[in-house]
Amino acid sequence: MPNEIIVGRLKEDLAKFGTEATAFLGKHIVGRGEEAYLANKILMDLLRPHLLLICGKRGTGKSYFGGVIAEEIALLPEKHRNNLTVVMIDTMGIYWSMKLPNEEQVVLLDEWGLKPIGLKDRVKVYVPYQQKKDYEAAGIPVDYGISVPPHVFSADEWSIAFNLPPTNPLSIGLQKAINKVKRNKENFEINDIISAIKDDVSLDTHTKSSLESMLTVADSWGVFGEEGVKTDEVMKAGMINVFDVSRLRSTEAWSVRNLLVALISKDIYYKRVLARKQEELARVGEIKLKERFPMVWLIIDEAHNFVPSNFETVSTAPLLTIVKQGREPGISLVPMTQMPNKIHPEVVSQADMVISHRLTSKSDLEALHATMQTYMMEDVWKYIQTLPKWRGASIILDDNSERIFQMQTRPRLTWHAGESAIAVK
Repeated sequence: MPNEIIVGRLKEDLAKFGTEATAFLGKHIVGRGEEAYLANKILMDLLRPHLLLICGKRGTGKSYFGGVIAEEIALLPEKHRNNLTVVMIDTMGIYWSMKLPNEEQVVLLDEWGLKPIGLKDRVKVYVPYQQKKDYEAAGIPVDYGISVPPHVFSADEWSIAFNLPPTNPLSIGLQKAINKVKRNKENFEINDIISAIKDDVSLDTHTKSSLESMLTVADSWGVFGEEGVKTDEVMKAGMINVFDVSRLRSTEAWSVRNLLVALISKDIYYKRVLARKQEELARVGEIKLKERFPMVWLIIDEAHNFVPSNFETVSTAPLLTIVKQGREPGISLVPMTQMPNKIHPEVVSQADMVISHRLTSKSDLEALHATMQTYMMEDVWKYIQTLPKWRGASIILDDNSERIFQMQTRPRLTWHAGESAIAVK
C-alpha cells in the first residue's frame, strides 16, 4: 500500500494508475494541539472531473490553496498536462504573481522537499480591454484584453444581470429596447441599446434616464466589445488562464463581472460538450482526433457572488449547468467562498470533495452538512475545532472514500500576491 493518501480517486483508477496524475495538496495532520505533526502526503485525483468546494474564514488560505491546485495541474507530466487547462476567475487580482517563483519561502519549501518555480510561460492573464493599459503602466504583467459582446445575452439575461425584477418598469423598458435592437442589428453595442431606449415614446422620462445612466456606467468599465473571449484560441492545454476582474467592484461592475463569468462558463460548457462527442467518435474509430478542447478546471474566487443562495444572477444558470452536468463532458469546478451558507445549495450538495479551513459561524457549518452523509455530521465540527492554529490547516472531506482528514497545505512554488498589506516597506 502506498504511504500517500489519495482523495477523489475511484478504486478501479487507484488499482490501474496508482498515484499517476495526482495533485500534491499537503500533508496529513496527526494529533492535536502542540502534539500535532505532519505525516503522509495527501494527493488529489486529476484524472476525472470533480466539484471541489473550498471554504474558510478570511485569511485562512482559500485563495492560496486555489493557487496550489493550479500549480499542480500546470506541472503535470506532459501526457496528462496536455489534456487539461485551468481557468481562474480572479476577484482580488492576485494570481498574476504565479508567473514568478516563491523566493521568499525558500527555506520552508526546502523543508517540504520543494523548490521555487515561476510559471511565466504557462500563466496567461486577461483583463478588460480598457484596463490593460493601466496594468501595464503599473508594471503588472498582463497578456490579453477581454470583452463581453452585448449581443450574446438575451433580454431576460440583461434584466437578471442588473438585478431587475421582471415586473419592474426598468426591466420592461430594458427588455423592449434589447428585443428591438436584436431584430434590427445582429451584433449590437451598448450605445444601440441606449438609442433604442431614448426613441421609445412609451417610456417615461425617469425610466429613460435611469436606464441610460445604468448602461452608461456599466459601459464605462471597458468590458463590452466585439472581441469577446475566444476560449478555443486562448485556453490551450497545460495553461493557467487568469481572468482578473478585481477592478470591477461597484454595483454596476458586479453586473458586468457576472456577465463575463456567464459568458466564459457557457462557452466552456459548449466547447467541452462538443469535444466529448468528438472523443467518443475517435474512440470507436469514426474520426481521427488531431486536437481537442482540453478538460477544464474552473476555479472561482468569491463564488457566492456568482452563484448565490438567495437570488439569481446572470451567471447562476450557466454555473449550475456545470454543477449538475459538467462532469460528463469533463469540467471540474472549484468554488471558493468565505460564506458557504451564502452559496447556492446545489453547489454545496453536489460537491464530491470539500476543503474547509477554520469556520466559526454556525450557519456556515450547517451549510457544509449538505455535502455529508449522516455518519459524518458529528465529525465535521470536531475536526474543524481541533485543527491546530496553523495557517493553511484545513479538513478535507472525500465523499469517494467517505473519510475526513486534517491537512496542512503545502507551500506554494509560485509567488502568492494575496497577503494582507502591511504599513512598512
